[in-house]
Amino acid sequence: MDANARFSAVPAVDGARVNSFVFLEKSARHRPDGLALLQGEERITYREFRDRALAIGGNLRAAGCQPGDRVAFCLANSPRIMEVIFGCFAAGLVVVPVNARLHAREMAYIVDNSGAKVLIHGQEYQDGIAANAALFANVQRYCTGTATGAQPFGGLLQPENALPAAVEAAPQDLCWLFYTSGTTGKPKGAMWNHRMVKCVIMNYLADLHNIQPGEMVLHCAPMSHGSGIVALPAVARGAVNAITETASFDVDSLLATVERLKVSHIAFMAPTQIVKVLEDHVPGRHDLSSLKAICYGGAPIHVGQLRQAIATFGPVFVQLYGQGEAPMTITGMSSARHAQLLATDDPRIGSAGQVRTDVEAHCVDQNDNPLPPGKAGEVVARGDVVMPGYWNNPEASTEALRGGWLHTGDIGYFDEEGYLFLLDRAKDMVISGGNNVYPREVEEVIILHPAVANCVVFGIPDDYWGEAVHAVVVPKPGVTLSAEDVIAFCGEYMAGYKKPKAVDFVDELPVSGYGKILRREMREKYWEGHVGRIGGGSAKAQVK
Repeated sequence: MDANARFSAVPAVDGARVNSFVFLEKSARHRPDGLALLQGEERITYREFRDRALAIGGNLRAAGCQPGDRVAFCLANSPRIMEVIFGCFAAGLVVVPVNARLHAREMAYIVDNSGAKVLIHGQEYQDGIAANAALFANVQRYCTGTATGAQPFGGLLQPENALPAAVEAAPQDLCWLFYTSGTTGKPKGAMWNHRMVKCVIMNYLADLHNIQPGEMVLHCAPMSHGSGIVALPAVARGAVNAITETASFDVDSLLATVERLKVSHIAFMAPTQIVKVLEDHVPGRHDLSSLKAICYGGAPIHVGQLRQAIATFGPVFVQLYGQGEAPMTITGMSSARHAQLLATDDPRIGSAGQVRTDVEAHCVDQNDNPLPPGKAGEVVARGDVVMPGYWNNPEASTEALRGGWLHTGDIGYFDEEGYLFLLDRAKDMVISGGNNVYPREVEEVIILHPAVANCVVFGIPDDYWGEAVHAVVVPKPGVTLSAEDVIAFCGEYMAGYKKPKAVDFVDELPVSGYGKILRREMREKYWEGHVGRIGGGSAKAQVK
């Protein structure tokens, strides 16, 4: 597969523009004085947003960037992220978001792998960049503050070089490289084109939440990831993208912001953030009646936690399931469907919803044969929302897209009505005594225990079983809980071979920069010195 971005010199049919910048352009035309970006005291209208994006695009072109060139950014959540994204769209450049929590060496890997000509970063990353200066020697840098060796970000806003309009682009032209989290090796850049971005926008509005002009959409998760992607349909509809001011996730500040701004839609939350909100929320402290939708995804949420969240905040939760290779999304569940299933105590409330309108998906066995409803296998998908491949990685592209279907690496099954039940990542399955155990199935039981706040399950080495099921549990504050309690509780709900053989207790579970529990990283320490797959190990209580 040719990994190079291409840009057409031929105008689009009938002069119609297919560049994703058109979504901002239309909102600026229809709501020029409407608020577009908000953070603290900074307020940017749609007219100003468009003009700043055109200036950024023009100044990047003046600095030597040509259509198809990559521009990376590593920025804390702020309006600058949206300005850079749409500035790159306008100039026909390929934006490369970098997780703001990465180490400088990890940032350098993405910059180098993508071949980025430009890196735009915050001043807070300067020390790390300076300590690894040789790794950034070949990239032109712009900094939102003051940084040695970098030009000021303000230089990208000079109006004299502003583009008069966005460049033309064909639907298949690349516009975004989304780097995977790298939990199974070095991160890979999933290539997105303008057709995919259009699908992301239209499908979110059609199948998940129909954002309205002027609606207040709040971002509290990293905008280099899911939250920034939800910002795209918000821009398309002329809504307000409001951004929290706190550097870390603060529940009271978040809920106070919802009350103050009358937020109707929280753009994206990881399940770990929802759990944190449930732990810290004080009923009645804040007026949350404006909330209409909270989008969540990135990892499965346990049914017990979801039921508690809906009971606490109402039927406002919107689920999406996808990945960087098929953004936003493969399946989804609207807030209305959540409410319907919960009202009838339907077990499908624990599913990942149904396949979205213009996506095809099913499960396959190890030989890629389609499986019938109820049979677990790997989830595969195809449609315009699926990437054309990984950047400069034809081998991985061929493997992931074999047979014309994206192989997600997720294990699950569809029921007779097309609801997807996710079990685990294929590499996370525990094989104990020849039996397959899906960690999420065990987690769903453990989380039902009234003394458990959160948990994670994985396999650890065992001389007899090969792998043994192991649980790490976060107890609720002020309660006493033993390993025997947890194991006995599981025995009331599932077969003996699925029960944890051992349980550890911790105060909190480690999470990634995007809020996902680091299951594999926790597991690795248990497998040190063992030959075979990386899985997990020592225990406070052993039950045979």
